[in-house]
Amino acid sequence: MIDNRNEVDRCNCTVIHEDVVNNVKGKMPNEENLYDLAELFKVFGDTTRIKILWALAESEMCVCDIAVLLNMTQSAISHQLRVLKQARLVRYRKDGKIVFYSLDDDHVKQIFGQGLIHINEKQI
Repeated sequence: MIDNRNEVDRCNCTVIHEDVVNNVKGKMPNEENLYDLAELFKVFGDTTRIKILWALAESEMCVCDIAVLLNMTQSAISHQLRVLKQARLVRYRKDGKIVFYSLDDDHVKQIFGQGLIHINEKQI
């Protein structure tokens, strides 16, 4: 039995499909936008931040509540919330001395939803 799992699919042709290349090049976002997109996806690369975002998708919460939920220190949660806020994924509002965090907008829920759909697809 031949094991083909280590083979990499690649194109062996030498013909450039100029129309395809030009079409895609015309639709490609500028470098700055691509960099910003890569940075956004890096923020999603941390399990703790994913847990925080998931919790905030369910309910607005304060740092104390999130810390108890995730069994972490308030300092650790605050650090992660700062990263999420800088990425414009969460926002906050003050109610007296309490600061409540929530998702910045519905796009964050959509990203989560699409990600879950993708990872739960049955592989063929």
